[in-house]
Amino acid sequence: MFKENPLPIILFSIAVIGATAFMQYQQPEYSFFDGGYIIAILLTIFLKDDLYTRIFGVTGLVFTIISVYYPNAAEPDVQIWLQHIFSAVVIVMTMTLVIYLKRLYRSLEREERQVNALFEYATEGIILTNGKGHIILVNPEAERLFGYQKHELLGQTIELLIPKRLHSRHEHSRAEFYKNPGNRKMGQGRDLFARRKDASEFPVEISLSHFSDKKGQYVIAFIIDITQRKEAEKKLLQQKEQLESITNDVRKLNTELETKVEERTLILKEALHELERSQLELEEALNKEKELNEIKSRFVSMASHEFRTPLSTILSSATLISRYQQGEEQPQREKHVKRVKDAVKHLNDLLEDFLSFGKLEEGKVETKMEPVKMSQLLEEVEDELKPSMKEGQVFNQDIPETITCTTDKRLMKHTLINILSNAIKFSDPGKSIHVRMVQDNGRLTISVKDEGIGVAKEDQEYLFDSFFRAKNAFNIQGTGLGLHIVKRYMNLLGGDIRFESELNQGTTVSVSVPCATISGNQ
Repeated sequence: MFKENPLPIILFSIAVIGATAFMQYQQPEYSFFDGGYIIAILLTIFLKDDLYTRIFGVTGLVFTIISVYYPNAAEPDVQIWLQHIFSAVVIVMTMTLVIYLKRLYRSLEREERQVNALFEYATEGIILTNGKGHIILVNPEAERLFGYQKHELLGQTIELLIPKRLHSRHEHSRAEFYKNPGNRKMGQGRDLFARRKDASEFPVEISLSHFSDKKGQYVIAFIIDITQRKEAEKKLLQQKEQLESITNDVRKLNTELETKVEERTLILKEALHELERSQLELEEALNKEKELNEIKSRFVSMASHEFRTPLSTILSSATLISRYQQGEEQPQREKHVKRVKDAVKHLNDLLEDFLSFGKLEEGKVETKMEPVKMSQLLEEVEDELKPSMKEGQVFNQDIPETITCTTDKRLMKHTLINILSNAIKFSDPGKSIHVRMVQDNGRLTISVKDEGIGVAKEDQEYLFDSFFRAKNAFNIQGTGLGLHIVKRYMNLLGGDIRFESELNQGTTVSVSVPCATISGNQ
């Protein structure tokens, strides 16, 4: 949006200001010349520095005010005063709006750079294809994996990267996938191979995600080179064969040398122990690598989806705001400004979840125990969440005023925000959210019950896994980290979390933490 060379725009804006001032001097009783000042201010939207907008805005405002007192001006009456006052207000509003839009665009550019960095620096190859199987986007890691330059891949069919002997089978599989698209891993139960530019082949693991827009269907492929893993599996098989060979040799020796049974048995046990230990180490490393790759794939898939929606909202709303330039269009501008704010808040919530998850994984979360009045803490949380509540939603509370616990206030507040925001998100407008707090036997139990969409039985055992989202929640914004983070917080506080839900009947989430009886006046 911003021009690299601002001089032409600055000179043109100065010319517009000068021409407007001259015409206004000639005909001071006509306030419609003030529109020239507004045009000059609007032109500064293409200049990155807000200073030019303020300079032209203040200049236009000054000329508008003093035009009433030009020597050739008629005796000002109430109507002329009102016209010029209205022009001054419009100039101030235009200057404010342009400064706000420029700041909004700068924020959008920063968010876009972050998303591009996620794509450009991903450690997996990422390829985007359209409904015809043509490659329309690749990241640097994909270029490195396949040995092609970006321009050599764009526009080519995906079969370029598949061994020729598998082309016909892949074309059929691709057609079937577009008929019944879904997010899944490819090649389960069989080996997959990709083809480099030099015609060499290498084993890969591929995860597919899809999305659609007005232009058609698109498929995102996340590609991992698993050559090292295959080599590890090969070594494991070789060690198993060696184990079998050693076992056979020992049996022969036992038959031939009965007098050395004990000695040979000891040697055999030591060899078996060493080989089994090596096998366990290799299997453990392989399982850890598979788990890490799965988490990475789920993270990239989730992040690309969750970041794309708010960024698209911000871009479309910012574009529409720039079209509403009249004073009577303020309600439309306010509607799109609210959409932008909501999208930015969602992005901030995503980043907060990622930061909390990262700190927990690195073991950097420490507890700070202090007396906390629970009713005040809950009131703070509810005040923060009220702007995000849907129309007609209310909190029904059953909370004693006197409960005070020694706990970590920050972790408890984050826990309540996660649970209550989930209840808000997954409940329809007009529904109540019931909050109950009970202290018994040295523990505090907080229960949050909603009347929302609930969770299917088959999904409930995975709810506390990182990045997991229930099947009926894919169209609702979220990262799949909230309950995972809450469970980790409960572990740090010596507490626990329980979950009860029925599909379309609502959900009850209860957390319990240690809470010795303390005077309510603390």
